[in-house]
This record gives sequence, C-alpha cells and structure tokens, in this order.
Amino acid sequence: MNGTSPTDAEGQPTKRTLRRGFLAVRNGLTEDDARKAAAVLADRALDLPELADARTVAAYVSVGREPGTGPLLDALHARGTRVLLPVLLPDNDLDWGAYDGTGSLTRVHHAGKMALLEPSGPRLGPDAVLEADAVLLPGLAVDARGMRLGRGGGSYDRVLTRLERAAAGPALVVLLYDSEVVAHLPDEEHDRPVHAVVSPSGARRFR
Repeated sequence: MNGTSPTDAEGQPTKRTLRRGFLAVRNGLTEDDARKAAAVLADRALDLPELADARTVAAYVSVGREPGTGPLLDALHARGTRVLLPVLLPDNDLDWGAYDGTGSLTRVHHAGKMALLEPSGPRLGPDAVLEADAVLLPGLAVDARGMRLGRGGGSYDRVLTRLERAAAGPALVVLLYDSEVVAHLPDEEHDRPVHAVVSPSGARRFR
C-alpha cells in the first residue's frame, strides 16, 4: 500500500483499501497459476483433520481468481463427505444445496453481481449450515490471530451469526494464497476468528 491510501483514525489502512490491494494481486495471477494452486490447496486441505474427519462440510464454488475449490469439492464428494454449497438469496443471506459433482451445478446470474455456480438440487434452507462439521469461508486475507478479511458483502457474517446463535461449533477454515496470510488486519466488534487457514505452503491453526 502506498502512502496515499485511505487510513483509519489510527493511520492504518481501511478494510476497503486492503480489499482493493488483495484483489489486485489476485487478478494478476494467470489461469495456470490459479489452477496449480487449486490442486495444491486440495491436497493440503484434505490432510487437515477438521476436514478429513468431517461428515458434512459447508463449502463454496470459487469464482475468478479466488483460491480454487473445485478439486477439493470433488475430492470431498468422492470420499463420501456430504458437501453443502451456498445459494445466494435476494437479501444476501445464504440458502444451501447438496453438491453431487460438477453436473449438479448451474450458473445463476444475480442482479449487480457476477454469475455464480450454485447447486441445482433442492434448497435445504439457511439453517442447513448448522449440520456442518466444518465450514469453508471465502476470504481475501487472514492475520496471525485468525481474523478474516472478507469481501464485504455480509453473507458470511450472517452465516457466522447463525452458527453462534445456535451454539454450533464447526471448524471454520479459510483457503488463501500464501501472500494473503499476514501479520495484522483491522477488525470490528462483530468479527470472529477462524480456526485454521490453508494455503499452498501448508495449514496454520489459531487458538
């Protein structure tokens, strides 16, 4: 970040500024870079006990140059893990559907947003995430405390609030590129730390 970046009252870069920076680096990746990283991420994530032992995993379909989830979704499905994928609702909350291979996905165009691949089967309701033993959260970065920087849409804040209200305790895991695991990120009162981050160089857990 350069010296002209917007900062908060303490002189730290704002979340909006940080998001722009992380997205710019991602957008600079080649398709080949992203594909190779996705394969390595799948191997690293499958070794994580929180995913290896999970009966149900709530995940997501990566878009653009996000750390790729495709190989991981297929590997989890192949080993018999029940995989739930989100369906974006008009109010930005998330419904869920089961993943049954790439043929079970359909491309959906949401107003003002990029097209998303969503499960085409029955809708299971927003509370279906409460059945998950592990939840994969999309993010742009995570810091040494496990605080996650999301895209700012608020959908996963609702998911985390739903889990907290139900006293559900799934493992919260973020998939990132190595450069997105940083020392410190700004956080707000409602932010909650994740339990682990998986990047191509390996996995890291947080207390």
